[in-house]
Amino acid sequence: MSRSVARMPRACILARPEPWQLFAAALASGAGWVAMGAAAVNALIAPWFILRRPAALGMAYNGASLGGVIFSPRWIALIAGIGFLPAALAVGGVMVAVVATLSVLVFRHTPESMEQSPDGVEGGDPRPRAPQGGSPARRWFFADGKFVTLAAGMMLGLFAQIGLLAHLLSLLVPVLGERMAGLAMGGATLAAILGRSVVGWMMPVSADRRLVACASYGVQVAGSLLFLLAAGEGGAWLILGIALFGLGIGNATSLPPLIAQQEFTPAEVTRVVPLIVAIGQAGHAFAPAAFGLLRGDGMIGGSGSVPLLACAAAIQLAAIGCLLAGRGGGRPGRPQPDATRP
Repeated sequence: MSRSVARMPRACILARPEPWQLFAAALASGAGWVAMGAAAVNALIAPWFILRRPAALGMAYNGASLGGVIFSPRWIALIAGIGFLPAALAVGGVMVAVVATLSVLVFRHTPESMEQSPDGVEGGDPRPRAPQGGSPARRWFFADGKFVTLAAGMMLGLFAQIGLLAHLLSLLVPVLGERMAGLAMGGATLAAILGRSVVGWMMPVSADRRLVACASYGVQVAGSLLFLLAAGEGGAWLILGIALFGLGIGNATSLPPLIAQQEFTPAEVTRVVPLIVAIGQAGHAFAPAAFGLLRGDGMIGGSGSVPLLACAAAIQLAAIGCLLAGRGGGRPGRPQPDATRP
């Protein structure tokens, strides 16, 4: 056997599936995903909207959520039908073609290039005004309390959310069964779309967006506590807990960029949003493993799930505390951005 392996061409050996290849693929796909994630969506949508920016961003983020709901089962069916490698090549090729086409025909345009103005600007100059105090590219945002509290709040909220979601299905299966647990997770996704849509369309332009984000996290805290109240039984409390927790899922990613646009000048937002998104992703990447250490009997309401659920609620309360700590208190010598400016 060893001689036959030694005589194998090097290309054949490299083509064999190995576990380390998953890590290489994750690095490549992760780098690409960042360029198509929350920061990219914000950069594409924000220049076109002022008054209706929350609704526009909410609809754009909901597209990603709906894509996951619609595409995931079809992706599985495609793999079952033609195999993983052909399915991956087909889906990857179609994705590259679609994104490239949209980039050339749609994404490259700005209001200025189309000789238009963002909504809410009637005959005014839509270009952002430069901030005082030097170039924003040289500013150290980590010394800014507003930035630190916003980044920390987003990271903690996503840490609690991703950590619980990573284990929620397996916690629900012993209580609801596989089919009902799957439907419950789908319901949580629909609740996320509903929650984000309601906030996007109903939130006034002048609203304190930190308070709106705190209210969204508070709803998720209530959902986490209702999981404990369900005590291992698939009753109304459990369904209500799933719905409440789901309502805040989408807002955890869409509200922080909107807060940044309210508190920083447009030139600064181009750096602030990618930074808070990157910090949030770096933090919640460890959430599934951290929450896994708290798991016990693998059942909602079971003795082992109590620390996990209590930890999720506590971290979300900490996120609320961070957001509240950053309210008010603008930096001296720097005018506060108007919420109606791009």
